[in-house]
Amino acid sequence: MELRRPGETPTLETRAEAEATVDKQRRYKEIMECLKENGDMTAKECAVVMMNKGYIPTSERNFTAPRLTEMSKTGLVEPIGKKKCKYTGRTVAVYTVRS
Repeated sequence: MELRRPGETPTLETRAEAEATVDKQRRYKEIMECLKENGDMTAKECAVVMMNKGYIPTSERNFTAPRLTEMSKTGLVEPIGKKKCKYTGRTVAVYTVRS
């Protein structure tokens, strides 16, 4: 274990290291494919579909949510509303492919 020095924030480093391992372009294509095939979905619903296709190892929404946010900022997808998630029971955003 590497101890942190005063003033350092290890989580910022580990977060950056983890993000660098993601092939974002491939993940964007996979998310777009799922949205086009299945219609409007939440991040969790998209993650479940992606897991079933073998694109990701678990249905954890953190595989899709950050990419959906990035894609929303670039205009590839957009949140069109919200609904109660059938998996978590929480109110979540629903995304669609922008035309």
